[in-house]
Amino acid sequence: MSIDVLQTKIRKLKSPVMVGLDPSPELLPPSILQRAVEKHGNTAAAVASAYEEFCKGILQAVSGIAAAVKVQESCFAALGAEGIAAMQRLMEKASKMGFYVLLDSNFSSVEHIAKLYADGVFGEQRIGDTVLHPYACDGVTISGYLGGDCVRPFLPYCKEQKKNLFCYVRTSNKSSREVQELISGDRVVYTAMADLLMRWSADLYGRNGYSEIAAVVGATQPAAIKTLREKYDRLFLLVIGYGAQGGLSRNIQYAFDKFGHGAIVSASRSILGAWQKTGDEAAYIEAAREASAKMREDIMKYLMVI
Repeated sequence: MSIDVLQTKIRKLKSPVMVGLDPSPELLPPSILQRAVEKHGNTAAAVASAYEEFCKGILQAVSGIAAAVKVQESCFAALGAEGIAAMQRLMEKASKMGFYVLLDSNFSSVEHIAKLYADGVFGEQRIGDTVLHPYACDGVTISGYLGGDCVRPFLPYCKEQKKNLFCYVRTSNKSSREVQELISGDRVVYTAMADLLMRWSADLYGRNGYSEIAAVVGATQPAAIKTLREKYDRLFLLVIGYGAQGGLSRNIQYAFDKFGHGAIVSASRSILGAWQKTGDEAAYIEAAREASAKMREDIMKYLMVI
């Protein structure tokens, strides 16, 4: 896909909602984990199986509401091979269901490792006459704070296959200001990073005017959101930290242009754990659907997607 396709999905659904698939044992309905343990024992395979069942239910819940899903690699990778396999199946299912799929890898490394990772997530693997695409994703998150050599291996895929990079610029964690708001000449560090994103975007602009490289900004950082939207009007923004991390829709509105374009908002725990507020674990799908619909309604109070 491409940022153009993602923006089209948002316009069609009138919903700039991205749901994060960040499963953890405490978010799982106990019955799902119990069934998995009965089948696989007290093993990583049991947790991976439970994650997969749970997240399939979440995909069902948010279909027609969320334009995209963000799959948190670390949640699955912590379980080893079984976790990665479950994640790959979920990504493929999400893609077939019509979601834009973002692999949240927080990736950052030196150039030759970056090349291996870019080829792995966006390229194809050949085994004899069989061509495999192990990761059914449209974009990945990366940190550009190592510099251009960790980003450049991905750029051919952005240009030729319309894949996307979501680069961390100003994040929502409390201590991010210790680095990202340091003064760098006449700039602060996070705007220096945004300047780099613009430089890397030289020939990567789509029909909607946005680069295939997007910027990630925390929902808890309204000043940064305003700065990025006003100064970097050709960067699509992924706003993270809505809901459980304290991001408010009245601040998020500044991420969008006057047409309600140019951004998408992600939430994870507030959607996945919505069933816990009801006390009815069997209704986790309905609870997630209600929570995602409420999120859309909350965001749309402050903007109109044309």
